[in-house]
Amino acid sequence: MKLRALTAIAATSLLALSMAACSSPEDKAAEAKADSLEAQAAATPNEAQEKALNAQADAIEQQAGNADGGATTANTPDTSPSK
Repeated sequence: MKLRALTAIAATSLLALSMAACSSPEDKAAEAKADSLEAQAAATPNEAQEKALNAQADAIEQQAGNADGGATTANTPDTSPSK
């Protein structure tokens, strides 16, 4: 019985920590910066500049998604050029 209770407490704690990591202020700021860069990319008529801005936005999102050491992977974008 004690092991079951300890397991439940550990699972609940882990869930709470992972939820906090998903909505951190740093993650939100990175997402806002990436969104801004993507909007600039969409507005530019220069294709090279558009690609550069989108690449910069992808890098910011990738870094934000991995800032917690990979504990939360749901917000890590797939930036593979092969797709």
